[in-house]
Amino acid sequence: MIVSSFKFLALGLALTVVGCATRPESISASFVSHEKYMGQTCPQLTDSMADARTKLTAFSKQQDNKANLDAATVFFVLIPASKLSGDHAGDVAKYKGEVEAIETAQIKSNCKKVAMN
Repeated sequence: MIVSSFKFLALGLALTVVGCATRPESISASFVSHEKYMGQTCPQLTDSMADARTKLTAFSKQQDNKANLDAATVFFVLIPASKLSGDHAGDVAKYKGEVEAIETAQIKSNCKKVAMN
């Protein structure tokens, strides 16, 4: 009886941990076409990049906080908090994609020289 209870608890814990919020560094960028930035000047691209990086940093911090909260709540109540309140993985992916698209637009517009090693 104790062995089957332990197996049930272990299975429940394993399934719960799988549902925890993903760390920002593990989130892949969403595709964003660089074409939407191709009409901008180099200074405008620089401003767009600063804005996208600021938003990426903010959503990454929020996502990291969700992951930390999930780790704590799973430990105490076996339910990741982000399952109840949501997380910011989609926003992190979006702004990673925006940053990549702006970088591509900067390169194609000769705003940013590619380092040659």
